[in-house]
Amino acid sequence: MAATEVIRYVRTFKPIIGPASSKFRKALLCSGLVLSAAALMSGCARDIEHRGYQARAQDLQQLRIGMTKDEVRSTLGSPSTTATVQHQGDSFYYISSRVKTSAFLDNEELDRQILAVRFSQFDQVQSFGQYTLQDGNVIDMNTRETPTRGRELTLLQQMFGNLGNFTPNDSGAPGAQQGSIAPRP
Repeated sequence: MAATEVIRYVRTFKPIIGPASSKFRKALLCSGLVLSAAALMSGCARDIEHRGYQARAQDLQQLRIGMTKDEVRSTLGSPSTTATVQHQGDSFYYISSRVKTSAFLDNEELDRQILAVRFSQFDQVQSFGQYTLQDGNVIDMNTRETPTRGRELTLLQQMFGNLGNFTPNDSGAPGAQQGSIAPRP
């Protein structure tokens, strides 16, 4: 093929797929918007999480008064937390909860189960009980703040607060004089 024939071929070449019609463009844009919205909304889906100790009914049926701590650990596993009360023995707490979570909102606790196992001074099960979220009490934590001297400064106040607050003869180092070299220690 000569160069003139190649140029003539390129000028007469027509693509197989023609330019997109306006209907095709609109359909493509709408489908893109729908897919983008679906992807964004999937991030807002709520999940229910199971946290903590998940008790099995068969394990709870094996719990008996008089069992030792080691027997309780082998039956129920390690406790979520423990407590020691002087002269009364220890307690094991097995805590589980179901929590509804979402991307930008606070978590909402749906259910809480607490199995409390109390031991005697001789490390044997003295009593046990199950508690739920409804059995709990809301404790108002002390939200007061301790007053401090002075005032809180913003970042800009800290950066520019000392501009203009210096004396010309102040060199910064105690005992140093302007124009002199301080002796080495």
